[in-house]
Amino acid sequence: MANEKKLVEAITSMGEDFAQWYTDVVKKAELCDYASVKGCMVIKPAGYALWENIQKELDKRFKETGVENVYMPLFIPEGLLQKEKDHVEGFAPEVAWVTHGGVEELQERMCVRPTSETLFCDFYARDIHSYRDLPKVYNQWCSVVRWEKTTRPFLRSREFLWQEGHTAHATAEEAQERTEQMLNVYADFCEEVLAIPVVRGQKTDKEKFAGAEATYTIEALMHDGKALQSGTSHNFGDGFARAFEIQYAAKDNSLQYVHQTSWGMSTRIIGAIIMVHGDDSGLVLPPRIAPTQVMIVPIQQKKEGVLEKAFAVKDILSGFRVKVDDSDKSPGWKFSESEMRGIPVRVEIGPKDIAQNQAVLVRRDTHEKLVVALDEIAGKVGELLEQIQREMLERARAHRDAHTYEATDFEAFAKTVEEKPGFVKAMWCGNQECEDKIKEVTGATSRCMPFAQEHLADQCVCCGKPATKMVYWGRAY
Repeated sequence: MANEKKLVEAITSMGEDFAQWYTDVVKKAELCDYASVKGCMVIKPAGYALWENIQKELDKRFKETGVENVYMPLFIPEGLLQKEKDHVEGFAPEVAWVTHGGVEELQERMCVRPTSETLFCDFYARDIHSYRDLPKVYNQWCSVVRWEKTTRPFLRSREFLWQEGHTAHATAEEAQERTEQMLNVYADFCEEVLAIPVVRGQKTDKEKFAGAEATYTIEALMHDGKALQSGTSHNFGDGFARAFEIQYAAKDNSLQYVHQTSWGMSTRIIGAIIMVHGDDSGLVLPPRIAPTQVMIVPIQQKKEGVLEKAFAVKDILSGFRVKVDDSDKSPGWKFSESEMRGIPVRVEIGPKDIAQNQAVLVRRDTHEKLVVALDEIAGKVGELLEQIQREMLERARAHRDAHTYEATDFEAFAKTVEEKPGFVKAMWCGNQECEDKIKEVTGATSRCMPFAQEHLADQCVCCGKPATKMVYWGRAY
């Protein structure tokens, strides 16, 4: 019992210290660990299995829209990076440089890719010649390096995994359509698979991607009331194409510049899963993304027939991602471990259950127990997993809505940000001076100008001048 108690005590409660709770869960659920390389992380099997499921589901959705996967080099020559002024200025503080190859100093520095726009542009300039070559709808799965000063597992690290889509189109209309399409792919994925409700909208010019004409985002609200940018999609217009001379011969034989997009989602989405759904017992994973959906725990497993029946039940549940915990740990420890890892359904089966041809199903999210006949267990588990998935999204949406506020004057806005963590909806005049002042005074940043606009007032919440947009504001990770 002492060991079982110790496992739970190892997690700081959310209410006491949310940041420490997050770190405790990441480590105790064995999602990742710190590396010898400062600011980098070792993603352990449990964490990587989550990423594999995210990758698999996203990749399928990408390909349904015509996306093809490619791979670009890890290194970018400095001269290539310098071709797009706004872009290089936006990334300059975070770039890691390679200056030597072996013992020889390189004639030209190379950066370790912080993102791959310049590489794709250089490739497209050589690969695109005619309107017949368009569109190019490519994506790569890779890692990138950004020399962050402050790091936190999954949320911000110097090297992280992601996917980055880069497309080229004949017209501005096609590029805009693809930009919005990919944002909706991300939003649907978050809600349907991760059970994370999101706000869809456009970033302000201050917050948009360096070199983009427009950046679109999905914003999620964590349990502590902070926002997390969870996926972005950028319309580059023809700015990169002009910088890199990416032209094509149109049907009328005129030379035209392509219009480009870029879009990405990274391993920080694992941080979102933890912070939206987790509790004081550890992870709570939505069934559709959980590497293990069902854990069977045999009770008194040394008694004759118990282990055999547990594995027989596993065979019955072979349509799900299922495991049997046949370790020599106590049942109580196994229960705690299963909860810590966020496994959606636990199946308990012992001699008394076997005698009555039944098993006990336990929900990770609510801890509710359900006794089911073994003859019906496959159907019941399937129904339960769907119910858990649906109700996790409903609870997350209810939490977000309960922590979304409105403010029409600056005093109320500042008071709300300080005293009620969450999203604050408020009108804005469109001037960056007000955006800067809001951040300086309250610590809140513009999260997005939602597609679903509301008219809350005629005046900007900051300066009182005529408002042009309703904006979601909040403190963020």
